[in-house]
Amino acid sequence: MMKLDHVALYVKDLENVRTFFMRYFNAVSNEMYHNPKTGLKTYFLSFPDGGRLEIMSRPDRVEDDRNALRTGFIHISFSVGGRERVDCLTECLRSDGFRITDGPRTTGDGYYESCVEGPEGNLIEITE
Repeated sequence: MMKLDHVALYVKDLENVRTFFMRYFNAVSNEMYHNPKTGLKTYFLSFPDGGRLEIMSRPDRVEDDRNALRTGFIHISFSVGGRERVDCLTECLRSDGFRITDGPRTTGDGYYESCVEGPEGNLIEITE
């Protein structure tokens, strides 16, 4: 059996991003790993369904174009278990000052979802 183990994301503010996923998406964090030779610092965030996100920061990372139509990974999506939960989490994020970029709405392919700009502008879809 094969399964996706984790996705990794470079960030500027490791602690802020870690707190965001723990607060809004019920992530559990491991202890920080730090490689003093490279300056790399990472956390693995584990989610209730078994999915994991590795957030990483290092002093030599570079900024890049954040155009949503660029090639590469564009968003991360979380299924929260129902329309009411999509609505509730979306409103909570909006109230806490996060920019909702779309929805909640039913998409052309039948998903009920919203999309929020998380810390550092990363797009996060919230689906039922």
